[in-house]
Amino acid sequence: MRIGLLSDTHIPEVAAGLPSQLKEVFRDVDLILHAGDIYVPSVLDDLERFAPVLAAEGDDDYRETIKDKRVSKRHVLQFNGVTIWLTHERPMSWVGAEKVPDIIVHGHTHRDTMESNNGVLIVNPGSLTFPQYRHRLGSVGIINIDGGKPEVYIIKFP
Repeated sequence: MRIGLLSDTHIPEVAAGLPSQLKEVFRDVDLILHAGDIYVPSVLDDLERFAPVLAAEGDDDYRETIKDKRVSKRHVLQFNGVTIWLTHERPMSWVGAEKVPDIIVHGHTHRDTMESNNGVLIVNPGSLTFPQYRHRLGSVGIINIDGGKPEVYIIKFP
C-alpha cells in the first residue's frame, strides 16, 4: 500500500491549482490523505485523478468543502495492521484512545516534520503550495506499508 500525503494547499488563494510536479510523485499511490486547509472541494476532485482521497477538515476550509463526503474532522484508518489517524491539527494526546495509532498525519503548521512520540510516528507533510507561509513549492509525504511495517518519507520540491 502506497499513500500520498499533503496538507495546507490553500487553493485558490495561494495557488491557482495543484502543481504539475505532483503528478510524478503521486503517479502510483493507492490512496491520498489531505490533512486539511484544502479550501475548495475541486482540489479533492483533482487529486482523485491519481487515487481515492480522504481529507481532514481544516480550520480555514470553506463551508462547501466541510460538507464534502471525503472530509471529516478525523479519519481512523487501518491498512495491513497499521492504524493511521488523519487530522488537521496535531492531537494533544492519544492516551486512552480506543485504538492507539501507529501513525498520526496532520497539517496546520505549514512545516514538514516527522517525529516519534511514545511509539507513535507523527508526520506533517508540510504545505505543498504555501510552505512556512511563503509562496513557493513545498513538500508532500509518502507512506509505504509492506507486510505491516510502514516506511514514511517527505519529498521536498526544489
